[in-house]
Amino acid sequence: MTAEADALDAPDPHPVTGLDDVVHQRVRLGILTITHEARRVEFGYLRTRLELTAGNLSQHVAVLETAGLVEVEKGYEGRRGRTWITLTAAGSTALAEEIGRLKLLIARVETTDAPG
Repeated sequence: MTAEADALDAPDPHPVTGLDDVVHQRVRLGILTITHEARRVEFGYLRTRLELTAGNLSQHVAVLETAGLVEVEKGYEGRRGRTWITLTAAGSTALAEEIGRLKLLIARVETTDAPG
Protein backbone atom coordinates (compact mmCIF):
# COMPACT_ATOMS: atom_id res chain seq x y z
CA MET A 1 0.00 0.00 0.00
CA THR A 2 1.31 3.48 -0.83
CA ALA A 3 1.57 6.44 1.51
CA GLU A 4 -1.17 8.16 -0.50
CA ALA A 5 -3.51 5.20 -0.07
CA ASP A 6 -2.71 5.10 3.65
CA ALA A 7 -3.57 8.79 3.92
CA LEU A 8 -6.90 8.24 2.17
CA ASP A 9 -7.78 5.32 4.44
CA ALA A 10 -6.65 7.07 7.63
CA PRO A 11 -9.35 8.42 9.93
CA ASP A 12 -9.72 12.16 10.34
CA PRO A 13 -6.98 13.63 12.52
CA HIS A 14 -7.81 14.20 16.16
CA PRO A 15 -9.10 17.77 16.75
CA VAL A 16 -6.18 18.52 19.09
CA THR A 17 -3.75 18.26 16.15
CA GLY A 18 -5.22 21.41 14.62
CA LEU A 19 -4.81 23.65 17.66
CA ASP A 20 -2.57 26.63 16.93
CA ASP A 21 0.21 26.97 19.53
CA VAL A 22 0.39 30.74 19.03
CA VAL A 23 -3.34 31.21 19.62
CA HIS A 24 -3.99 28.40 22.08
CA GLN A 25 -1.59 29.53 24.80
CA ARG A 26 -3.78 30.67 27.74
CA VAL A 27 -2.69 34.33 27.91
CA ARG A 28 -2.69 34.84 24.14
CA LEU A 29 -6.13 33.25 23.84
CA GLY A 30 -7.28 35.69 26.53
CA ILE A 31 -5.77 38.65 24.67
CA LEU A 32 -7.47 37.62 21.43
CA THR A 33 -10.88 37.01 23.00
CA ILE A 34 -10.92 40.23 25.02
CA THR A 35 -9.74 42.21 21.99
CA HIS A 36 -12.39 40.53 19.84
CA GLU A 37 -15.09 41.53 22.33
CA ALA A 38 -13.86 45.12 22.72
CA ARG A 39 -12.67 45.69 19.11
CA ARG A 40 -9.90 47.94 20.48
CA VAL A 41 -8.48 47.50 23.95
CA GLU A 42 -6.04 49.50 26.06
CA PHE A 43 -2.93 47.69 27.29
CA GLY A 44 -3.62 48.51 30.96
CA TYR A 45 -7.11 47.04 30.73
CA LEU A 46 -5.70 43.78 29.35
CA ARG A 47 -3.03 43.72 32.04
CA THR A 48 -5.64 44.08 34.78
CA ARG A 49 -8.19 41.65 33.31
CA LEU A 50 -5.59 38.94 32.68
CA GLU A 51 -3.75 39.60 35.96
CA LEU A 52 -0.35 39.95 34.30
CA THR A 53 2.72 42.09 34.74
CA ALA A 54 3.35 44.67 32.03
CA GLY A 55 6.45 42.78 30.90
CA ASN A 56 4.65 39.47 30.61
CA LEU A 57 1.76 41.00 28.67
CA SER A 58 4.21 42.83 26.39
CA GLN A 59 5.90 39.55 25.46
CA HIS A 60 2.60 37.88 24.58
CA VAL A 61 1.37 40.88 22.60
CA ALA A 62 4.68 40.87 20.68
CA VAL A 63 4.18 37.21 19.72
CA LEU A 64 0.67 37.97 18.45
CA GLU A 65 1.86 41.08 16.61
CA THR A 66 4.71 39.18 14.94
CA ALA A 67 2.19 36.53 13.83
CA GLY A 68 0.03 39.30 12.33
CA LEU A 69 -2.90 38.59 14.65
CA VAL A 70 -3.01 41.97 16.40
CA GLU A 71 -1.95 45.52 15.66
CA VAL A 72 -0.39 47.72 18.31
CA GLU A 73 -0.98 51.47 18.29
CA LYS A 74 0.84 53.84 20.60
CA GLY A 75 -0.44 57.31 21.29
CA TYR A 76 -1.59 59.69 23.94
CA GLU A 77 -4.77 60.20 25.84
CA GLY A 78 -4.36 63.63 27.34
CA ARG A 79 -0.76 63.72 28.55
CA ARG A 80 -0.54 60.01 29.28
CA GLY A 81 1.04 57.58 26.89
CA ARG A 82 -1.29 54.73 25.91
CA THR A 83 -1.00 51.52 23.94
CA TRP A 84 -4.04 50.06 22.18
CA ILE A 85 -4.35 46.58 20.74
CA THR A 86 -6.66 45.77 17.82
CA LEU A 87 -7.46 42.39 16.31
CA THR A 88 -6.50 42.03 12.64
CA ALA A 89 -8.57 40.13 10.07
CA ALA A 90 -6.05 37.28 10.36
CA GLY A 91 -6.47 37.41 14.14
CA SER A 92 -10.24 37.13 13.85
CA THR A 93 -9.88 34.18 11.52
CA ALA A 94 -7.32 32.45 13.75
CA LEU A 95 -9.52 32.94 16.81
CA ALA A 96 -12.61 31.60 15.01
CA GLU A 97 -10.66 28.56 13.78
CA GLU A 98 -9.30 27.88 17.26
CA ILE A 99 -12.78 28.12 18.80
CA GLY A 100 -14.07 25.76 16.10
CA ARG A 101 -11.36 23.21 16.91
CA LEU A 102 -12.10 23.51 20.62
CA LYS A 103 -15.80 22.90 19.94
CA LEU A 104 -14.90 19.74 17.99
CA LEU A 105 -12.72 18.59 20.86
CA ILE A 106 -15.47 19.27 23.41
CA ALA A 107 -18.06 17.45 21.28
CA ARG A 108 -15.73 14.49 20.99
CA VAL A 109 -15.26 14.32 24.77
CA GLU A 110 -18.97 14.78 25.48
CA THR A 111 -20.03 12.01 23.07
CA THR A 112 -17.49 9.48 24.35
CA ASP A 113 -18.78 7.17 27.03
CA ALA A 114 -16.75 7.42 30.21
CA PRO A 115 -15.02 4.18 31.17
CA GLY A 116 -16.78 2.63 33.91
